[in-house]
Amino acid sequence: MPSECTPRFLASDNTSGICPEAMQYLMKANQSDDLAYGNDTWTARAADRFREMFDYDCDVFFVFNGTAANSLALSAMGRSYHSVICHELAHIETDECGGPEFFSNGAKLLTSPGANGKLTPQGIEALVTKRSDIHYPKPKVVSLTQATEVGTIYSREELLAIRAVADKFDLRLHMDGARFANACASLDASPAELTWQVGVDALCFSGTKNGLAFGEAILFFNRELAEDFSYRCKQAGQLASKMRYVSAPWLGLLESGAWLTNAQHANDMARYLSEGLKRLPGVSLMFPTQANSVFVELPPHVVAMLRQKGWTFYTFIGAGGARFVCAWNTTVELLDQLLADIEEALA
Repeated sequence: MPSECTPRFLASDNTSGICPEAMQYLMKANQSDDLAYGNDTWTARAADRFREMFDYDCDVFFVFNGTAANSLALSAMGRSYHSVICHELAHIETDECGGPEFFSNGAKLLTSPGANGKLTPQGIEALVTKRSDIHYPKPKVVSLTQATEVGTIYSREELLAIRAVADKFDLRLHMDGARFANACASLDASPAELTWQVGVDALCFSGTKNGLAFGEAILFFNRELAEDFSYRCKQAGQLASKMRYVSAPWLGLLESGAWLTNAQHANDMARYLSEGLKRLPGVSLMFPTQANSVFVELPPHVVAMLRQKGWTFYTFIGAGGARFVCAWNTTVELLDQLLADIEEALA
């Protein structure tokens, strides 16, 4: 049993290690030299595997992290005098240090509220029609987070409704897929069913939160938007000279199916924790547990005691409360200890 000072990580799926499948392919890529700057066989294979998995001839780019993925993708989807509509809790609004505005040379983010962390067609339309004069940044892109910042999932029906309002006002649709794999697992839906088949123009697909050391994939289903995108990546310092060390672990996730089984396990662990919390007195869940994040309201003394025992979690993400995030390697034993510590603190 860990001592009171031993860190126990549930703050984020970023704290987890590299999964075996990714590590195996990383080691394979290290067995021989290959071409630089994405001209290697591993990067070509990974891009082709994405196209097979999505059943679409999309353009695929690899970058180091999610902030770069979102910021560069959005910069390609509009101009500096345009605006991007997103939820008020969206990562691009709250946690990317102005990156989307910086890389787009000034495009403004317009935020909308929405229950359970979701944008609504009504909220989007309200922002688009608020003003139409030349002094207002022209809305051009809608950015959705799937799964949302509060661990909820957009259904296909919700995505189609948002695409309909986007079509009405000639808006492009960007998806921040930091936990896209968790959404696919939750809905038992294919990647195609949650992207281009519901009108998504570009997806930023995270590997870091799902078993990679680093590395995000940007997929353009609207290939016109990808024109000269490789130059954007280079200019932003996102072109890896040894790109195979980014793409080979991705290939490990894709070819083995670990991209989905890792997400399924993380979701299962979150549901396990959620059900355990529901049984404790004085504890209330803040949002439905639909992916791998659990948001819960805890009394202040419980939060303090958990921190003293070494538990890591955030209390500033979403709409307050405590956030616990499960990963590909989260165990039932770890969650049972957390539940026991919360129960002890409550008593």
